[in-house]
Amino acid sequence: MMKGRIRYSLKQRIITLMVVFSIIFISSFCAIQVRNQLSTTMVFNAYKAKLSAFIIKNNLETTINENMLKSQDALTPLLQGALLSLKRSNVIENVLLYNKKSEILITSGVPLEYMKVTPADYRAIREFSAGQQGEKWLTTNIDPKSGTVSLYIPLLFSNGEFDYIAKAIFSLGNIEEALKQVYAPIIITVIIVILANIMLGAILTRTIVKPINVLNSATKSIVHGNLKRQVDIRTRDEIEELGDTFNRMSDSLQKMKGRAENANPLTKLPGNNVIHEEIKKRISANRKFVVVYSDLDNFKAFNDKYGIGAGDKAIQLTADLMRESLKLGTAEGFLGHEGGDDFVLLTTPNNAPKITKYIIEEFDKRVRELYNKKDLEQGYIMAHSRDGDIKKFPIMALSLAGVSNEKRALTSYGEITNICAEVKKKAKAVPQSIFVLDERVD
Repeated sequence: MMKGRIRYSLKQRIITLMVVFSIIFISSFCAIQVRNQLSTTMVFNAYKAKLSAFIIKNNLETTINENMLKSQDALTPLLQGALLSLKRSNVIENVLLYNKKSEILITSGVPLEYMKVTPADYRAIREFSAGQQGEKWLTTNIDPKSGTVSLYIPLLFSNGEFDYIAKAIFSLGNIEEALKQVYAPIIITVIIVILANIMLGAILTRTIVKPINVLNSATKSIVHGNLKRQVDIRTRDEIEELGDTFNRMSDSLQKMKGRAENANPLTKLPGNNVIHEEIKKRISANRKFVVVYSDLDNFKAFNDKYGIGAGDKAIQLTADLMRESLKLGTAEGFLGHEGGDDFVLLTTPNNAPKITKYIIEEFDKRVRELYNKKDLEQGYIMAHSRDGDIKKFPIMALSLAGVSNEKRALTSYGEITNICAEVKKKAKAVPQSIFVLDERVD
């Protein structure tokens, strides 16, 4: 973990995101519900207010016209009685009665000393007095601070004139009332969201977090050298596919480790065990192939005279040439190093001629770079033979012995090596670089 960097687990991130989105969802839902409830309440109250205003107008105008000959002092108690009757029947909440002079004459219950004429009252009365309302029978004023709407209603005499204005005050509803209406759906929604989050969290933990933790643990195990570690993930999605890929990687790492342990330290090529497996694999698959064994002629004499370092260069040269030759064939080619100056090359029958030709031609050119000028000019070196005598040994040559199953069946690695030993003797009997292919049939 990087120093100074806060690290969060995947589980913590998922829980955080779920909580955040849940809060956003619940807040949005609550806001929408409250807004809709307020809107419905306001529409209903507005409708109720207009209906009440119509009733107020009819009742008060009827009282005025039935007693129009009476004085204002005599008429006022009658109008007061009509307002109280409307209030008792829940038609009105609060009504004030003004005259043209903007004086409050009566109320539906609130004492006069507590009532004041507002600027909106003066404006409405002035508009009615000046005849600016036209054919309108009421005017409206909304007060957002108090959450009320005031309806101004001119009360007409039968002759079309008016001397009174009624002000009906109605509540448009508030947030508390709206919340009371949406408590139940909000609580149900919160419970559903919580349960859904618990279920979703369990599903995500089982299908994502747990498999990733398993993969993480297995990866750490491989880092510590346990290349046989496998995982069993069954999510039927990309994570399961990742688990299968991990298992294939584990298998490949084991094989790579085996190859590395068996590889030749000089050429880094696979050794005997891998060579055996490659040949066995081709036999089992009934594939046509050619096994080419190589051997350096006069290598011991060269190594004795020029030293082990020069001998390693000769071996490395052979390995490099055989690697290069495989590029002339198909991807099915394989190269192994049994040890010393012995190499094994696998290719297809149709690629064998051009591959072996390239190896021989390039070896005969490049091997001369390993000798000094004097030995090259005389064409040989002087060195001790196996019996201890000093003899002449020609410039190194490369003997290639080929064994193929193109014309006859080959059933085992041992059979191939036995045939190759016979063919290699024939190749080494020729005093130059050569490729000899066993072409015998069953």
